[in-house]
Amino acid sequence: QVQLVESGGGLVQAGGSLRLSCAASASTFSNYGLGWFRQVPGKEREFLGAIKQNAVSKYYSDVVRGRFAISRDDARNTAYLQMNSLKPDDTGVYYCAAGEQISGWGFEYEYAYWGQGTQVTVSS
Repeated sequence: QVQLVESGGGLVQAGGSLRLSCAASASTFSNYGLGWFRQVPGKEREFLGAIKQNAVSKYYSDVVRGRFAISRDDARNTAYLQMNSLKPDDTGVYYCAAGEQISGWGFEYEYAYWGQGTQVTVSS
């Protein structure tokens, strides 16, 4: 069982930056690929990006590629989502998720564990 806790959300002006963290309870954190998703009320949850266990293979959706960056620190059992050049459309609840075998395509069924989410609000 892996428990994930996101943090770092908040209110930021358009053009600003935030870094989200995803802390995992499991000492086997390095065995999992990590994904980041977000959800806006009334819309389906959206895949943002993922990082595989090797920490080298990274995937991003077209919406965030070039603005967001995913990393992981297995010694700290933590993954990160660095978000730059934020836009009001980036507002939503951000989730991290863990799966043992992820493709990088953002299929939610690949992720067995999910955090509770953290709110990000970007003002114009």
